[in-house]
Amino acid sequence: MKAMILAAGRGERMRPLTDHTPKPLLVAGGKPLIVWHLERLAAAGFRDIVINHAHLGQQIESALGDGSPWGLRIRYSAEPPGALETAGGIATALPLLGDAPFLVVNGDVYCDWDFNQARRLASANAHLVMVANPAHHAGGDFSLDGQRVIYAHGEQTLTYAGIGVFSPSFFAGVQAGTVMKLRPLLDAAIAAKTLTGERHAGHWVDVGTPQRLAELDAELSKTASR
Repeated sequence: MKAMILAAGRGERMRPLTDHTPKPLLVAGGKPLIVWHLERLAAAGFRDIVINHAHLGQQIESALGDGSPWGLRIRYSAEPPGALETAGGIATALPLLGDAPFLVVNGDVYCDWDFNQARRLASANAHLVMVANPAHHAGGDFSLDGQRVIYAHGEQTLTYAGIGVFSPSFFAGVQAGTVMKLRPLLDAAIAAKTLTGERHAGHWVDVGTPQRLAELDAELSKTASR
């Protein structure tokens, strides 16, 4: 199974930190955010990684190279200025991802979900990892009915963690180079009752602001010093 790390966002809420550094290369606990993913993917047996980029993307390629320091093979999907949004970026990278289901991970989250679990989900059309709603997104995104993802319902809502397993066919209707968000495809799958998901009860951080980056940095640094 291949994995794709989404790294094309501009990181507006992270400015001025992202004026000169792409968000996935911001450091927490002594490592760039994206390196935490690479290490955990390698430990889980992944070898082929696709990374999309736009804003300051050459810095990402220069920092990570071909992935050999982690025992990985990294290929890059460069996007135009402004990027293509999530669905557009994934659809454009499909030639690099192949014909089998693949794991997708947002480059700007920190999470201890076990990437080994992705392989048991290889038969899914689309499967989302979700977490308890953080304070900055109290309304959540969706609800779960067993393993089926449904529209947000009552107080039993969850937030999409930015981690999912997708079949290439899920993006079949999106032309390469199209700017398109993921949500319309998820809505269509909910309507078709084909979107599955699970709740992850472990550690997850949406590293979307300088404050949350500083908090994660302090936490990881403290853990490393023990």
